[in-house]
Amino acid sequence: MKSLSSVLLLAIPVLANLALNVEKRQSSVSATEFVDVGCGLPSGYSFTGDAKLPDPFTFANGTKVKSKADWPCRRQEINDLFQKYELGTKPIPKAEAVTGNFSAGKLSVTVTEGGKSITFSATIKVPTGGTAPYPAIIGIGGVSIPIPAGVGSITFGNDEMAAQQNSASHGQGKFFDLYGSSMNTGATTGWAWGVSRLIDALESTEGHNIDPKRLGVSGCSRNGKGAFIVGALDQRIALTIPQESGSGGAACWRISDNEKAAGKNIQTAGEVISENAWFGTPFNTYAKATSTLPLDHHMLAGLVYPRGLFVIENDIDWLGPVSTTACQEIGQLIYGANGAAGNFGFSLVGGHSHCAFPTSQSTDLNAYITHFLINGGTGDIKQVQTSSAKATLSTYYSWAIPSLA
Repeated sequence: MKSLSSVLLLAIPVLANLALNVEKRQSSVSATEFVDVGCGLPSGYSFTGDAKLPDPFTFANGTKVKSKADWPCRRQEINDLFQKYELGTKPIPKAEAVTGNFSAGKLSVTVTEGGKSITFSATIKVPTGGTAPYPAIIGIGGVSIPIPAGVGSITFGNDEMAAQQNSASHGQGKFFDLYGSSMNTGATTGWAWGVSRLIDALESTEGHNIDPKRLGVSGCSRNGKGAFIVGALDQRIALTIPQESGSGGAACWRISDNEKAAGKNIQTAGEVISENAWFGTPFNTYAKATSTLPLDHHMLAGLVYPRGLFVIENDIDWLGPVSTTACQEIGQLIYGANGAAGNFGFSLVGGHSHCAFPTSQSTDLNAYITHFLINGGTGDIKQVQTSSAKATLSTYYSWAIPSLA
């Protein structure tokens, strides 16, 4: 088993200008799940607590990110931070450990590690129009967004892979059957591991008519948290679409704590660890003191970059509309600094039930699906930045935003 381990020119963008930013570029989907560039957290790394959001543009050793070429190394550090402090370990098995078989609309996946084996299946639905092989959206527990013509869907049974009944669910599910119930991995990371093995099987199996180079991932609510983590931890995902994921997804832990202190009825990290096993066991140490975390969820965008990201939110208090808006608009600064602002869209539209997708978001959603899945990331893409919630971003961070060349 191989495990993942291991101020500049001030240019604060005017948000109205960011919204008009148009990008023409490839989506830079990787051929592998994780590109190891030989970086990682330095030995003896420690973090001084900060009530404001950590600086994504400063390496763990204190040096600054100075160019786009620096970002893969910083991304690997951020990946290590998330797995060490919040998510738990996501193992990467050898390629020969994963086999697949497709029949009658179902892809069966078998993974063998350390003398143990598990098998799970996913349902594949190809579109009636378009040309094979088709792009597809993997639904964590299913998909609750409209899928346009020409795009298939794959239903991934996440509860079977890692349970999410309550906080005592940790260690239950097929992931833990393979690696042991003592693994520090959270359920959302267990799901991410399962989706990665599903993609392995798509790549090695014929007959399903799905293009593994044009895959999206989506899920809503708790499964939206999972969709965000899936897209962050597998660089083969072309488009990540977390829907109404709230805290643990699109919201930042620190900002949600601030909103709770201001009297909002909002989910916080402290509540999350008492409710469910979504996050790794290391997170329990920091969840009630989030200022001591060397990361926050604006940095998830740094893991997805430069691939497509379209974050959908609602104005329900529990989801934290101010927290999700501020967190994701700050995350968009990472894409902007790297010259790819258009690849990350954020849309918060309220006035509807949880996970009930409003038609007013359809145009923007379809634009991102068309660009990254149907057209393979080529052509023009205009950044979306829409929210009915108002947030003063400078309240939450104090670092400078570079313009990376």
